[in-house]
Amino acid sequence: MKNSFLGKRVRGGKYAIKGAWLLLRHEPSIQVQFIISVLVCLAGLYFEISREEWIFQFLAIGLVMATEGLNTAVEAMADFVHPDFHNKIGHIKDIAAGAVFIAAIIAVIIAGFIYFPHIF
Repeated sequence: MKNSFLGKRVRGGKYAIKGAWLLLRHEPSIQVQFIISVLVCLAGLYFEISREEWIFQFLAIGLVMATEGLNTAVEAMADFVHPDFHNKIGHIKDIAAGAVFIAAIIAVIIAGFIYFPHIF
């Protein structure tokens, strides 16, 4: 079963879980985003948001956290390939961070659409 289709999927799933755990355990930006996501979910429970609002909220949370994970991987790879400062590496890191920024702005806009009517 080790090299079967299912065995490879199970092994891949284990690596994915390990990677998510490593992100949560060692990356401060993911830790902050995780805490924010827990607080936003508590707000969702408090305001009794609709099923559709939950869907959009989880998509926004997933977008930000997945983008941050990819940003972390890009930065780690860039540092591995070229540990010293280099303008091109800095440019690549800035672009990856910009992707996280865009995802975060979209998440804030979605949160506004969800919570503004509940609050006001």
